[in-house]
Amino acid sequence: MTQTDSCIVLDTAGPAADWMVLVHGVSQDHRLFDVQVRYFQETYRILLIDLPGHGVSSSIPAPYGLKEFSEHIRECMASTGVKNATFWGTHLGASAGLIAACDEFDLFSALVLESPVFPGRALPSVSNLLSDVAATAKEQGMMEARDLWWEKGPWFDLMRSDPERFRAAEQRRIIEDFKGGPWLEKDLASKPLDSVEDKLRQLQVPTILINGEHDVKDFVLAADAMEELIPNAKRISIPGAGGFPLWELPELVNERVSDALADATSKQRSKD
Repeated sequence: MTQTDSCIVLDTAGPAADWMVLVHGVSQDHRLFDVQVRYFQETYRILLIDLPGHGVSSSIPAPYGLKEFSEHIRECMASTGVKNATFWGTHLGASAGLIAACDEFDLFSALVLESPVFPGRALPSVSNLLSDVAATAKEQGMMEARDLWWEKGPWFDLMRSDPERFRAAEQRRIIEDFKGGPWLEKDLASKPLDSVEDKLRQLQVPTILINGEHDVKDFVLAADAMEELIPNAKRISIPGAGGFPLWELPELVNERVSDALADATSKQRSKD
């Protein structure tokens, strides 16, 4: 394992293995993917990227936003020599990876986008809570902001409803370690961006769109819109999961993703 000030490289699978890039969402860090790492590390070399203001990248200063997050992903990949990788991101991390894929069509060989945010489109459930959390952080402090994020975030509904089964305590520890800088960024999830719709229509890499059966409505609608635009999109619904399928039901999600990636590889080879 090699750790830099913005990412972690795991090369257990050896130099001939393909790369998998894993990127979390707001208030998370690379620990979100602990179960995925254990499952995939013998098959893929893994690059865990912490977004600016998070985890090992906590010292990276503002501005924070999808543009900066996307540039950070590409910079981390370039600095570690990672090319043609499978990308797996969740929430805003999924959106940042999708922007990177649109800016550089051969950057990734496949995309796995869980409960994604559509770049440049408003998601009321996300934007409204981010605004409330920012105000709370400024007026009452970061501890109160973390509590509000956990208590009101609909993506945490399943974890709150069954804490032991869905590892709520572990998730809370990750949130407690988040210093909160990106929360203070105005319009973090909804800053104006150049439209990506035309580029999504041109995107040829296999794209797996994951939602939980009980996912947040805004995330489902975002995946609906992406499915309409991306030519090689495939939908996966995880029964019994909510807004964090890879965390809530990791074994099931890992199997479904592994099968979908194998199917995409088989189809690509048959074309070649």
